[in-house]
Amino acid sequence: MTEPCINLTLMSRAYCHLCHDMEAALRPLLAEYGAALQVWDVDAAPALEAQYDELVPVLLLDGVEICHYFLDEAKVRAVLAGVR
Repeated sequence: MTEPCINLTLMSRAYCHLCHDMEAALRPLLAEYGAALQVWDVDAAPALEAQYDELVPVLLLDGVEICHYFLDEAKVRAVLAGVR
């Protein structure tokens, strides 16, 4: 099996329903584009909490924000299509 060539990062919180919603909405896109998702709990590291505290969920590609609060499916598709 080949490794995904696109790796997205989701800054999240365990108790955040918007975070859970974004992660669930991402799953079909990940499968469609062969991408992987790494989920980081911002509460696990003070530096992450300081940077992303009130913005979560935040979706990133290579450290660059794609969207936050809600999944912008059109933007995510454009970004993923551009990476291929």
